[in-house]
Amino acid sequence: MTGFFTALMFLTRVPIPRSRAEGAGDLAGAAPWLPVVGAFIGALVAAAVLAGALVDPWVGALLGLLVWVLVTGGLHIDGLGDVADGLGAAHGNPERFVTVARDPHLGSFGAIAIALQIAAKLVLLGVLARNASAETVIAGLMLAAAWARWGALALGRALPPLAEGLASRLALGIETRTVALEAAALAALTLYFAPLLLGALPLIVAFALYWRLRLGGVSGDCLGASIEVLESALLLLLLLA
Repeated sequence: MTGFFTALMFLTRVPIPRSRAEGAGDLAGAAPWLPVVGAFIGALVAAAVLAGALVDPWVGALLGLLVWVLVTGGLHIDGLGDVADGLGAAHGNPERFVTVARDPHLGSFGAIAIALQIAAKLVLLGVLARNASAETVIAGLMLAAAWARWGALALGRALPPLAEGLASRLALGIETRTVALEAAALAALTLYFAPLLLGALPLIVAFALYWRLRLGGVSGDCLGASIEVLESALLLLLLLA
């Protein structure tokens, strides 16, 4: 279970036992657990949405968004901001992209991307809380968060890292067999609970093509940005269902 606790420590701000924290740290070993931790995050968000919806759907949306940000520590949305700044300034140069994305200062492109992403999730969660059953909210959010993090595994396996960092460390633990087995398990669950969320597969392929053509590979920020955008896209598909 060391890999699970490493993934939990890396992807969330959930406190873990000291004994487990001391054994964690190998990011490569955490790779297979990313979708599981994603489902856990989705379950927490769903609980917040349903609790808040007892007062009003928009209260549920706000609570769900707050939990989403607090549990993840804003990790992926920070990556989205860095990627937006990098793409805005790199002009197709991968080295320039990495340099700009690693700059700790937030630029105008990053601020706009983060604001739009937060607004998108708030609206989508609000409509979901108003129109969907509790079962759909729970299953849909768990599957959306799990698929988004499985997508990070697939992208890390399919594309080379742009530089030494989180993406390169994570890639060491990604095996094709594991990615395929987890995709099959997620697809079976999705087919039963929310078939339209199988749209995650072509979306992830589209992301892989985009990063390949635009940069030639991925960084940790690219994976984080992909997770954020995939989550919003899958919430939209869930509403269409």
